[in-house]
Amino acid sequence: MIDRDRLGALLRRERAEFAERHPRSATEYERAGHLFGRVPMTWMNKKAAGFPLYLAAARGATVTDVDGLEYTDFCLGDTAAMAGHSPEPVVAAVRERFEVAGGACAMLPTPDAAWVGEELTRRFGVSRWSFALSATDANRWAIRLLRAVTGRPKILFNSYCYHGSVDESLIVLDAQGNPAAREGNVGAPVDVTVTSRVAEYNDLAGLERELAHGDVAAVIMEPALTNIGIVLPRPGYLEGVRELTRRYGTYLVNDETHTFSAGPGGATGAWGLQPDVVTIGKAIGGGIPAAAYGLSAEFAEMVERTEHLDLIDMGGVGGTLAGNALSIAATRATLEHVLTDANFERMSALSEQFAVNTRRTIEAHNLPWSVTRLGARVEYRFANPAPTTGTESNAASDADLEDFLHVYLANRGILLTPFHNMALMSPATTPEQVAHHDEVFTKAIEELQRA
Repeated sequence: MIDRDRLGALLRRERAEFAERHPRSATEYERAGHLFGRVPMTWMNKKAAGFPLYLAAARGATVTDVDGLEYTDFCLGDTAAMAGHSPEPVVAAVRERFEVAGGACAMLPTPDAAWVGEELTRRFGVSRWSFALSATDANRWAIRLLRAVTGRPKILFNSYCYHGSVDESLIVLDAQGNPAAREGNVGAPVDVTVTSRVAEYNDLAGLERELAHGDVAAVIMEPALTNIGIVLPRPGYLEGVRELTRRYGTYLVNDETHTFSAGPGGATGAWGLQPDVVTIGKAIGGGIPAAAYGLSAEFAEMVERTEHLDLIDMGGVGGTLAGNALSIAATRATLEHVLTDANFERMSALSEQFAVNTRRTIEAHNLPWSVTRLGARVEYRFANPAPTTGTESNAASDADLEDFLHVYLANRGILLTPFHNMALMSPATTPEQVAHHDEVFTKAIEELQRA
């Protein structure tokens, strides 16, 4: 459906325009020779235009770069800024904690933590919470507890899942359906098949085959895959996962870091799920590093009864900065005043409008693409029907087409999540910004299809 020669010419044109519009960002990138990869973190080199934009300011759902150009931000820090950039209640709470009261890292608890634990319980169901600074660490520490209690060595993941940089999670099914390390895995400490098992998302038979080995401590999953593109559960799939994990004596962990977009209690709350553990990060801090993992009361009591575990000193769970007063203050403000039940309703409605607009354009141009939505998050895919497994979703990527759309949109003031064609709504996102995307996206497709 796409003329590849025309796509290539359009991509070159858009990259040239991007370079012309962003001389200061280009200069900053060139001068950063003492940074590994020229960026603060190497994933910032996911740059469709040849070099990244450099941030000058951000407020609400708008970003300004160092060249003075403004953008509607549908990326929102790949969920980290789902509350919007610098929401006022979080700014006030951080200022109060850090400037007025003082003391961000005193290694002492604050009353805010109990409030946050109670609120997370209301939203996600599990009732005993502990804190981290990233979802990666929340998952790592939960894994240690799960292995300690069960005595089982392996963790099961979905193929092409995303759980941060957790070593055990970088496992996929290869073309023959065998477990293998995910391509590009950097310096894994051991062969990932030693630590992990893998099954396709939406494949209950494959899951049962792996659980039947009897060595899986826990299934860690996103209720819907997100970072490989949104993949939604088939009817009955999540209920089947819960039944199988209980049958085989395996714990179930819902990683809600990205699926938090489904609603105030993530997919767990929206779909009435019953995990034993919930992990979450990014968005709950309103832009301040924060994460948490929650345990069911039954599982927490089992951990506490396991006498040989060192949960206080050097047992391998926790970090000096975890649960610091500043992060907890930001988390309370975010949950209490920003990512509220009412705001989620508004964000979801905007996401639905984004999906309707985009689907209309795709259908009008007879493209074999699809649109998938998860609460406040929406994505267009270069496949129809939409993929139902991680492996299918990975195969549906098209790097040049994706780069063209990203650069075309950026040159007209719109930012998507750089890893895929995903848009996220915040409480500050407006209907006008959604309509602007529709206008620009439609023009991009028209240019692609022009004879």
